[in-house]
Amino acid sequence: MPGPLEGKVALVAGATRGAGRGIAVELGAAGATVYVSGRSTRAQRSEYDRPETVEDTADLVTAAGGRGIAVPTDHLDPAAVRALVDRVDDEQGRLDVLVNDIWGAEHLFAWDAPVWEHDLDKGLRLLRLAVETHAITSHHALPLLLRHPGGLVVEMTDGTAEYNRDTYRVSFFYDVAKTSVLRMAFALGHELGPRGATAVALTPGWLRSEIMLDQFGVREENWRDALTEVPHFAISETPRYVGRAVAALAADPQLARWNGQSLSSGGLAGVYGFTDLDGSRPDAWRYLVEVQDAGKPADVTGYR
Repeated sequence: MPGPLEGKVALVAGATRGAGRGIAVELGAAGATVYVSGRSTRAQRSEYDRPETVEDTADLVTAAGGRGIAVPTDHLDPAAVRALVDRVDDEQGRLDVLVNDIWGAEHLFAWDAPVWEHDLDKGLRLLRLAVETHAITSHHALPLLLRHPGGLVVEMTDGTAEYNRDTYRVSFFYDVAKTSVLRMAFALGHELGPRGATAVALTPGWLRSEIMLDQFGVREENWRDALTEVPHFAISETPRYVGRAVAALAADPQLARWNGQSLSSGGLAGVYGFTDLDGSRPDAWRYLVEVQDAGKPADVTGYR
């Protein structure tokens, strides 16, 4: 049976690892053709110096049932992004889903460092990678997305608008970056809605990305071993969970109801009924407020 996104074309910008990879794979599982971009390739690693590559992600998309196409791209380079979009246009003639997941700044922020103590060069680089890249990509990709009605733009961030409004997030530069992306989705909603497309901000919960698993010294197969040191990690989710959220949005005939809104993987699971790979539905942001931030012992009962 054809998937619900058969014939649709997606671009996941920043799909090398983490949420971007999970989103690309789930779009492929739903039948889409997925262009995946990023700086880490089999020939050359990015400044992250990690093993994941865009080619690996494209192979995973194809294995899931879609068609994965890797296009190495530095999204801070407007000419490179223009060439990427031109290629999608030349090969497909349409773009139905744009996911702005470019980040690449895990090594650039310091926890609880006030702006006057934070490394300035790293902070400004973080803002360029996390904010400027999204603007460049939208500038070049949205004319193609608007060519056909019903397009979806997903601005990936960390935290819902409600949570980030009331919570100091890590440090000045991180806080500004993640809140800026939330506002991008709001602004794009105003610009795209009257033109027949939808923009949303979307956050995963506590993500079991490759980097996070390495940080805790575990693998996906034994991730629960980390709970002895970090009990609240019990609410964590795989990157495929937020991928299923994007796939559900892209297949929703009433997609426009979400325009301009801030959404979460756990919240959308309650609406669309999808689960994480283990069959659970972790609702991380509700858990963070009601359990972790409230100082209660770790207990995910009723939250996944």
